[in-house]
Formats: sequence, C-alpha cells, structure tokens
Amino acid sequence: MSNEIEIGRGKRGRRAYTFDDIAVVPSRRTRDPQDVSTSWQIDAYHFDLPIMAAPMDSVMSPDTAIALGKLGGLGVLDLEGLWTRYEDPTSLLAEIASLPAGQSTARMQEIYAEPIKPELITSRLRDIRNAGVTVAGALSPARTQEFSQQVIDAGVDLFVIRGTTVSAEHVSSHAEPLNLKRFIYELDVPVIVGGAASYTAALHLMRTGAAGVLVGFGGGAAHTTRTSLGIHVPMATAVADVAAARRDYLDESGGRYVHVIADGGVGRSGDLVKAFAVGADAVMIGAGLARASEAPGQGWHWGPEAHHPQLPRGERVHVGTAGSLEEILFGPGTRADGTLNMVGALRRAMATTGYSELKEFQRIEVVVSPYAGSSRPATDG
Repeated sequence: MSNEIEIGRGKRGRRAYTFDDIAVVPSRRTRDPQDVSTSWQIDAYHFDLPIMAAPMDSVMSPDTAIALGKLGGLGVLDLEGLWTRYEDPTSLLAEIASLPAGQSTARMQEIYAEPIKPELITSRLRDIRNAGVTVAGALSPARTQEFSQQVIDAGVDLFVIRGTTVSAEHVSSHAEPLNLKRFIYELDVPVIVGGAASYTAALHLMRTGAAGVLVGFGGGAAHTTRTSLGIHVPMATAVADVAAARRDYLDESGGRYVHVIADGGVGRSGDLVKAFAVGADAVMIGAGLARASEAPGQGWHWGPEAHHPQLPRGERVHVGTAGSLEEILFGPGTRADGTLNMVGALRRAMATTGYSELKEFQRIEVVVSPYAGSSRPATDG
C-alpha cells in the first residue's frame, strides 16, 4: 500500500513523519525501571548510555567530551571548530554568546576564518585520551583527507565523518572526491558516517564499510536548511527508512550489523524515546546537551552551517541552561518539559512498555498521532 499523496497533477510525494507525529503504544507487560539496560556497543567500544554528543562548538569542548565519557556516553569533538583553530578559544566562545542577533553570523564567519592547525587536532584528542575515556573526533567530508592522518596519529578510537549530507558517490568536476569505501578500508579504526536520510543513501553508506550511519538532514535546532535550500526530511520516517536498510544490509552482507544513529530532532526525552522506537541504536544530541551549565555555548547553540563562508544554512539559537550535564542525563528533574533526566525518561518508557533492552524496544508498536498541544519551541533539535 502506497502512502503517496498527490501534490498536484504532475507530482506526487510520500508522506513523512517527525517525532512529534508519532507516539509509542504501551504493551501488555511492564517492568521495573531498575531492570532496564540502556547500554550500547559499537565495534569493540561499550557505553552505558546510547548517547553521542554532536560535534558542535556550543556543545563539546575537550573538557565536556571527557565529562560525558565519564558519565557513560560518547563526546565527539569538532576537529574543524574553535578548539583546533585557537590555542585558547574561551574568550571567543564568550563573545559568540554575547553577540547581538543581527551581527552573529557575520562575526562568526570572521572568527571561523582562522585556519585549522593540525598540531591542535593531535593535542586536543590526546588530552581526551589521557583522561581515560573513548576518543572520538569529527571531520567534514571535504576535510577528511587533509587532516585524517593527524586524527589517526593522535590515537582516536572512533572516527566520525559528518556533514549535512554525505554520500558514497560524490561527483565533482573540480577535485578528486573522497573515496569513502577505500578510505574506510585503509583505516584501522571504526568509522561513523552521515548524514543520510533515505533508504538508498544509507544502504550505499553501509556498503562502504562504515560501522555506523548518522541519520538526519536539516532537522536540528540550529539548522535553516529547509528555509535556505528547501531540503528537509522528517526524522521519524528517516530513521525508520535507514533501519530498513540496516535490516536488508544485514542479509546482504551475511550478518554485518551497521548501527543507526539518529542525528537531529532529538532535543527532549520524548524524542529520545521515539528515536529508538522507530529503529535507532543510538542518538546524537546537540541542543539537548547545549543546555548543560558546562556547555561551551553558555546557553547558545550553533553548528558549522551557521558560519559557512558563502552560504550559511544555520543560525545561533538561544536554548538556555537547564541544569548540569549530569542533571540533563540522570536528573533529578525539576521541570516537566523533557530537558532533564533524559536517561531516566528512556528507562521509564522502556519499563512502562515492558522492554529491558534497546534492541527489543525497537520492535515497540507506534501510532501516528500528530501533536495536538501548543507549538513546541523551535530549539528542540
């Protein structure tokens, strides 16, 4: 049965759903939250929490990456951000947080015009390694070949190649594109790559040998991709489509499992729950962790798209401060808006529906139930 609808006589489109459009259905069984496991393993690396921090300067510094690692998650440092352009960017982070709205984009473009220093890539990753937590760094596809050796030399555990959209078949008439399959094959560390937002794109990324695929395109709180490029894929449908690609690739490859990581639209605990319900193995969170009192953005949130030198496709948004990093993950919650105790909410949802493992929870029944309440804030990505 097709769920395509007619847009006009000459065009049809498939109906797609956001996390707000769906809801989880309770089952016949319930459990104690203490009996629920939220652990996650990718390759040889085991985590108590299925949570990755988005590689954004407003979210991750070396110190916050270490703090998240010690709490059981995975911090991913942006290796093209301020921490690899400046020896000490703390004053610049404070300046970005204090900029008037009309001046933020232009000033950020100036700040991020400073060249990336390869020695700082090595230094920052070694600092994280010396703290005894799993080390992860992210580069865009355009910079991966240029700086990948510094990343490997620093002893990175997981390598993230993250862009607004990443394909296994990039075509360029001006430069030699990154051969993703060969690059991953030649590396000694697992690679997580994305974003992808469709079954076909994800299947091609899985065939490159990636250990995980980031799912998302233009759905984050700081993105304006839908308004600037007209491109956007609702996250519930995107994750479910990529989960189907994971299933089919498992059969195609004879048992190779590629992890699906929801990246975008997961700003509150209810979004976290529904990301797993439609098939995610883990989530990458930006705005939700930018609300931590330790976050470098000081209550503001932005991604690399916000300071693109030619075509900004994002903006600096105010997300406020909800609590410490530990309170955001584990509580106690002092408000009922899904910003605090996100892991506790996930445990409670799994227990309420009778599931003890995330892999099992992926099979939970969901319904299409568009959110009928008042509009949510625009900072929920």
